[in-house]
Amino acid sequence: MTSATPAPRVADDADAVARPDGALLRTIGTWGLAASIVNVTIGGGIFRLPASPEIAGRLGAAAPLAYVACAIVMGLIVLCIAEAGSRVSMTGGPYAYVEVTFGRYVGFLVGVMLWLLGCTAMPAVAGVFADTVARFFPAVGTAAGRALFLAAIFGAVATINVIGVRQGTRLNAVLTVAKLAPLLLLLVAGLFAVSGANFRVTQPVSGGDLSRASVFLIFAFAGVESALMPSGEVRDPARTVPRAVFLAMGLVTLLYIGLQVVAQGVLGDSLVGDATPLATAAGRIFGPWGATMLSLGFIISAFGYLSGMTLAVPRALFAFGRDRILPRQLASVHPRFHTPWIAIIVQSAIGWTLSVTSGFEGLAIIANVSAALVYLGCAAAAWKLRRSSPIGAEGAGMRVPGGAVAPPLAALALLFLLASVTLKEWSVLAAVVVVASLLYFVATRNASARDRAVE
Repeated sequence: MTSATPAPRVADDADAVARPDGALLRTIGTWGLAASIVNVTIGGGIFRLPASPEIAGRLGAAAPLAYVACAIVMGLIVLCIAEAGSRVSMTGGPYAYVEVTFGRYVGFLVGVMLWLLGCTAMPAVAGVFADTVARFFPAVGTAAGRALFLAAIFGAVATINVIGVRQGTRLNAVLTVAKLAPLLLLLVAGLFAVSGANFRVTQPVSGGDLSRASVFLIFAFAGVESALMPSGEVRDPARTVPRAVFLAMGLVTLLYIGLQVVAQGVLGDSLVGDATPLATAAGRIFGPWGATMLSLGFIISAFGYLSGMTLAVPRALFAFGRDRILPRQLASVHPRFHTPWIAIIVQSAIGWTLSVTSGFEGLAIIANVSAALVYLGCAAAAWKLRRSSPIGAEGAGMRVPGGAVAPPLAALALLFLLASVTLKEWSVLAAVVVVASLLYFVATRNASARDRAVE
């Protein structure tokens, strides 16, 4: 670092004393954070994605290539997130990484993209969750029954996470094991039932189709950025964050590729368009009880996903309130439980409202583009932090192997994937940015006026 380039302010525990983060308890360790990442990443998507027309329909027998391509991009992104996360311990995750590196406004835009992703994904998975439960309990299929059921679910996960982050991470760990068990059973047994004929590629794969399928898969891999929002409650983040990220994403990548291979190898041409491809594959391998097992696995997975996102996403509201971009009350920490309880309640209310009134399909690609833009911000932050925030004796961070080349490579890969996004999809995202920017500048102007009045 040269003397002409000031180092960005990287928050540590001493700095947190003067901020609301200082009231949060650092109780999340490596395994707890890794379980949270796996839990949030493996939500409802993998139970449907293998049969998606955007993946199996576009690429056919070459569909596993999209997972490999997306996994390579995510691997580069993970390197960036691990290095940036080892240096910035503030609650907010990628929003905080970018904020301390490029300033409040750029950090705010990344936070908006991150929050938009969470707000889109939570009600979407909750809606599919309710539809699946309705197969076993028809009363949930009515409008009133659905609304009451979703209110109970959002209320339950909100209560658990308000009571304490330790309880939330424990629930995440239990649900992660519960959701992985049927998926791993299907993976192991399914590998012995696949047919090699279902992997014969009959036509070349175009770069455009691979790009579109890979950007669609970002939603399946997204989660690490949301799970890292409670960074202000992680023990020894310089070591815990990189270890947890590598452990969790390695497991997720292997599992996703394996499940795509099993679903494709077992179902063949009938895979495309199947609403429940993993359950259908399990039914062919194990019989009717296998399909039931995977349906119950989805219910557990969806509940775990909602619990994990309720632990993570409200921290964005907390960070906005902490920085006085949104009302300060959102940064309130419960005096007894030491959790951002108002942010959790507000986020759960928003999630319930959208799950009752909206569907996911229209916003799915916007969520994926939002995630890609968040990752671009993380890559830029990691590159600048590595150059301007040297590691000192106090343990300001760690140099992740490959961290020097990961940011530019991740940026190039993300730009390649984003090239498949249509003008209409970009216009929707641009509208969100404009509205968010107006809110930001109004809020900061009001804050400046209040400061002048106080002076």
